Amino acid sequence: MYHSVGDSSDDPYRITVTPDRLERQLSWLRRRGLRGVSVAELLAARARGEGRDLVGLTFDDGYADFVTNALPVLESRDCTATLFVLPGRLGGDNAWDPLGPRKPLLSAEGIRQAADAGVEIGSHGLTHVDLTLADDSRLQAETAESRLLLEELTGCTVTGFCYPYGTVDRRAVDAVRAAGYGYACAIDPGAPSGPYTLPRVHVGQNDHAVRLFLKYRLHRLRRRPVEGLR
Repeated sequence: MYHSVGDSSDDPYRITVTPDRLERQLSWLRRRGLRGVSVAELLAARARGEGRDLVGLTFDDGYADFVTNALPVLESRDCTATLFVLPGRLGGDNAWDPLGPRKPLLSAEGIRQAADAGVEIGSHGLTHVDLTLADDSRLQAETAESRLLLEELTGCTVTGFCYPYGTVDRRAVDAVRAAGYGYACAIDPGAPSGPYTLPRVHVGQNDHAVRLFLKYRLHRLRRRPVEGLR
């Protein structure tokens, strides 16, 4: 789970990795015989009983630096990814983060550029709100409306959703499923997990080879149960 790729000197939420650090992290994967792909590609391979050499890479929020900084690194390492974007904030910034620098988000053209490069485009909701706190109308807009807008923007079917802040409960899961998504990404949702609560490991600037290995091995021990899914 990545977010922004750029200058990490002012990064209170630890959401930024530099292009050089991303390159080293992807090189570490490649040396281990692994290749970064979109979540859709990973799930399709696993459904066929394949894909043990694949790792799903995700980039949340749709920062403009994805196209300028992340995409060239991914392409240089023969990797792709899933980019979760906010169609209600096209060309805006990360106004939901009260601390730290304002980071510009991709415009419609930037999202199309990423899609044309083979990146899977998924929804991160319309505006980056906590779905567990949203009323019924907002929940519908954040899930179903965001999917329709992205399909219109890209001309591609949107099958992936990512819960803002990683917060998820039964109501949010049901809304995502009803909106027609095929899967949804959380962070550490605990057991049971399934296609609508896929766990992910956060990757940051300080994650070198040893930390990446330990995060992968220890992540399942940190997962928290999702309310209403037991």
